[in-house]
Amino acid sequence: MRPALSDYQHLSSGKVRELYRVDDDTLLFVASDRISAFDYILDSEIPDKGRILTAMSVFFFDHLTAPNHLAGPPDDPRIPNEVLGRALVVRRLEMMPVECVARGYLTGSGLLDYQRTGSVCGIALPPGLGEASKFDEPIFTPATKAELGAHDENISFAEVVELVGAVRANQLRDRTLQTYIQAADHALTRGVIIADTKFEFGVDADGTMVLADEVFTPDSSRYWSAEDYRPGVVQASFDKQFVRNWLTAPETGWDRSGDAGPPPLPPDIVDAWLSIRSLIRGKRVSTSSMRPHCELSMLPTFRKSNVSQPLWPARRPGNSCDTRRSKLLTHGEWLPLRLVTPPIDLVSSG
Repeated sequence: MRPALSDYQHLSSGKVRELYRVDDDTLLFVASDRISAFDYILDSEIPDKGRILTAMSVFFFDHLTAPNHLAGPPDDPRIPNEVLGRALVVRRLEMMPVECVARGYLTGSGLLDYQRTGSVCGIALPPGLGEASKFDEPIFTPATKAELGAHDENISFAEVVELVGAVRANQLRDRTLQTYIQAADHALTRGVIIADTKFEFGVDADGTMVLADEVFTPDSSRYWSAEDYRPGVVQASFDKQFVRNWLTAPETGWDRSGDAGPPPLPPDIVDAWLSIRSLIRGKRVSTSSMRPHCELSMLPTFRKSNVSQPLWPARRPGNSCDTRRSKLLTHGEWLPLRLVTPPIDLVSSG
């Protein structure tokens, strides 16, 4: 019999996740259906978003060679029924006070930084770069981890050294770039560009640097179509960028630089996320209702999937998660889900 969520002590709430104490060595890491943008938690929730984030993270934790924080499989008996499929049992770590961002392409806040200074996080870049320019080599652009309600700020590598020391700073940079390159190479074999991504790391009781939080989800990464990639223009985005685009559109009347929080998402934006969920569940979805957002580069075009083998990937050395096969769901081809072929497993309580 599984425990109830109320059996565990609630420790903290983040923008999207809740953290509970399982025992002295492990925590319950729960992904909610909340959605955040520009460091604000939006009033709207997206049904099953937590399951999508969890399933994609588990796939990549298992795919990557970097040690991670998982302390059990996605259907671990310590996970309560009410959060099964969107929660993981993880190891307790001393978290590093840095968000580790890897960029393979110039876009977003990195582009704004470059346009102002000719560099990104103190890294000088050649002149003449523009929107979606590809770097010769990916770069490490760290940021502070702000308190809830505050805004993360890009910092230089020298500032990371001041925060955690030279040894840890070099470990963070090297592990960030190695992990990004491994996943980006995998993504290209699926016709997907991972333009940038962010990681969080912690240190375990043995002093080992461990990959934690989430990895390569639509919340933490920018996904582009390799087939449609064209430098110099804003790319169609297959992540939560369409939410950011809607929030900053003139029609919303929201001033990002002001003191007021963003408005709730309208039903059609929430419906777009629900369509993603339906595609993952293998249901046919008409994209006609999503067409206005496609035209605004807010939502990707959906394509059919030829994936048929429903398996978790094999366990890799150094990862503590013993992969399991449980209820498997086929999916339509929302672009990020090309990365997790065979189809991801959204563990269900029934």
